[in-house]
Amino acid sequence: MNSTPATGGEVPRPQRHRPPLAAAVVKSLVRAIVVGEFAPGSALPTAGALCEQYEVSRTVIREATTTLAEKGLVAPRQGWGTVVLDQEQWNLLDPLVLDALFQREDRLFYLDNLIEVRANLECAMAARAATRLDDAQNTMLKAKLKELGDLMDDPGAYSRADIEFHELIHHASQDAFGRAIVANIQGKALHAPQYSGHPTREDIELTHEGHTAILAALLVGDADRAAEEMREHITSSWARRRPGETPEA
Repeated sequence: MNSTPATGGEVPRPQRHRPPLAAAVVKSLVRAIVVGEFAPGSALPTAGALCEQYEVSRTVIREATTTLAEKGLVAPRQGWGTVVLDQEQWNLLDPLVLDALFQREDRLFYLDNLIEVRANLECAMAARAATRLDDAQNTMLKAKLKELGDLMDDPGAYSRADIEFHELIHHASQDAFGRAIVANIQGKALHAPQYSGHPTREDIELTHEGHTAILAALLVGDADRAAEEMREHITSSWARRRPGETPEA
């Protein structure tokens, strides 16, 4: 077996490929567990019952339950079978778990929490970016803001360019972990109707004002103001689109 590192010094990591059938079963069971169809401490149906329910082999069910365990959703218990774990054990940043959280009746609770986390991370990244931007990055941000201004009558295109504007700031911050976390949680949240909403022209104009204020702070290297403008931008945008009161979690 060749153990020579790949070109550039990167060591290739082995990829675990899930059989398509197992992936479909995993998605279904993740949703069932996260939305509460199986209570914490209860056992999943037996392997035989799951085979019959999903019309798959025991090998597929075994692969699926292994994946659920890796996500912190279940664990084998001697004499009990495969038991559903408490939410504190779940990997909440796992894409499938996040997606299922946004399908719960109390999903607004989690979206509010996500906005808070995103705001904290992006404020820190904006502050860092204000002290690290170079001329090329300044030029790219100015160009992206102009592009956004030209897209205000196209909500879909504006939304895509909006993400790119934020990504330029994330990149300039050199905060690798913050970038990864925000990309993960925002990527899933954008699929939730409560998050994306249906912005009006007025919504977009207010959003654009926020982008303009953030860039103005970045261009003069004012870290505190950049963080403040980013927080105002994120929280006010969510306040405008948030549909109503959330049930208690």
